[in-house]
Amino acid sequence: MRILSWNLLHKGGASLADVLSLIASQSQDLLLLQEATSAIDGLQNLGGSYIRCLMPGRLNGLAAWSAAGFLHVDTLSLPPGSKWDLRPIRPKWGRPRIALILEASGIQIANVHLDHGQRCNRRQLRHIVQAHPGVDVIMGDFNMVGRTRLAGFADVGPRGVTHMARGFAPFRLDRCLSRRPVSPNSGRALPRGPSDHRPIVIDLPHP
Repeated sequence: MRILSWNLLHKGGASLADVLSLIASQSQDLLLLQEATSAIDGLQNLGGSYIRCLMPGRLNGLAAWSAAGFLHVDTLSLPPGSKWDLRPIRPKWGRPRIALILEASGIQIANVHLDHGQRCNRRQLRHIVQAHPGVDVIMGDFNMVGRTRLAGFADVGPRGVTHMARGFAPFRLDRCLSRRPVSPNSGRALPRGPSDHRPIVIDLPHP
């Protein structure tokens, strides 16, 4: 099962045409998107399953598409950040965030765009598995610096840089945690394209 994730950059980033080109080149079973706007809603014309949920108070959010279809399990509100959170990437107060919980091919997957606060985003990961113990894969933009640790999960995403902040500061923000083993040579970052994030892809053996 191939899962692909991409933060599109909602202002001047990847377009529907860019997403369609990526779909055509990767043969993914499930596509996860962050910073998705209504401009991406043309994906529903491809058939299969499509969903887009706004982050609270914003015009962009999380989206997913699959030709084979998926079940929308939940749109989960995540714990907010606080003034005590470490914010090396963006030193601002946190804003409300959600996680999109899906089930595809018998696997529960959380599509995320976590807070910039380094304490907060780790709390948000724990909240996801507490609220949905059946989640096997958490994938998306973690906004996380340093190691990712979550009991029972392995960090199976690409190890290199996936984001260039303001065009010059490199970070590994796009990640994947999985309880399941991944296929050999999985966890790749693809060419960046018009977004400031690189798409990432993992391959899981079908259950």
